[in-house]
Amino acid sequence: MPKIKIALIGVGNCASALVQGVYHYRNIKKEEDAVGLRHLFLGEYHPSDVEFVSAFDIEARKVGKDLSEAIFSPPNNTLKFVDVSQMNVPVLKGPILDGVGNSVKDIIKISESPEVDVAKRLRENGAEIVVNLLPSGAVKASQQYAEEALKAGCAFVNATPAFIASDAAWDKRYKDAGLPIVGDDLVDQVGATILHKTLLRMLVNRGVRISQTYQLDVGGGTESLNTLERAREAKRIVKTRSVETALPYKASVVAGTTDYVDFLENRRDSYFWMKGFHFGGIPMQLEIRLNTVDAPNAGSVMFDVIRGTKIALDRKVAGSLLSASAYAFKHPPQMLPLEIAEKWFEEFIQGKREQ
Repeated sequence: MPKIKIALIGVGNCASALVQGVYHYRNIKKEEDAVGLRHLFLGEYHPSDVEFVSAFDIEARKVGKDLSEAIFSPPNNTLKFVDVSQMNVPVLKGPILDGVGNSVKDIIKISESPEVDVAKRLRENGAEIVVNLLPSGAVKASQQYAEEALKAGCAFVNATPAFIASDAAWDKRYKDAGLPIVGDDLVDQVGATILHKTLLRMLVNRGVRISQTYQLDVGGGTESLNTLERAREAKRIVKTRSVETALPYKASVVAGTTDYVDFLENRRDSYFWMKGFHFGGIPMQLEIRLNTVDAPNAGSVMFDVIRGTKIALDRKVAGSLLSASAYAFKHPPQMLPLEIAEKWFEEFIQGKREQ
């Protein structure tokens, strides 16, 4: 299969896990051996088909380094689970705009290197898909990279909560350019939102009437700081709306990030509380805590999104990809129940659905 040529926007913890994932799974040939992946092959694409050709950041300890080194440079603090060899992909200085919030300005060391012409570098390096992994709250910077991707003729995957793929104006611009766009706000493989929705759907299917439920997250690392300072309300709205789709009726639902604990580093604790009524109108309550390492939790879903976007490019599908967005993101252009979103995505991969 041809390589899927990726440009990374933001060389943080999620980028580190994604790059490591390519090396971890590259020699695995059987689905049963691909522990941690939902799909070893998607269409005919394997994780080893993903090739990183360009990367952009603003951190002085990353800019100028090879991507293989930059993914392990501070302030990154996620787990290293595989060795990564030299990639010959230097990290380039991108635009700053609103990419650094007040809460992390003493943690991030901004590179003094000049900003590059992003679109020019994307074209020179042959990038096909731009994957936006900027921190929450970097709305202007995310929009600027979406512009640069358009200029360079690249598809755009928006993992952040900035509303781009779900915005009708961006959808039209990408459709007019003949390019796919996917987003917004990536769902984790075993994240709080997907677990919350699954538990609620299971309880509803078992006849329980849910009256109230909440999901609260506590995390470490710069992403948690950014979310608390600049995207707390936006994330709460996005997560709450997503969780509400699991219920066929109205209930009191709250979901979102609540606090930062530095020593958690790249770990996240999620707390769930559900109240409802079962047989005879008797009340019941459920409480659960989930602990995960944040960055690797995004890897499996992102591999599916990247390969789904490549399939869209192969088929010349343009504009917002409804199936991939609903399958893998909290704020897609069209919000769907989980089982329908997964069905649509599988049908798209099989060629039974246009987008």
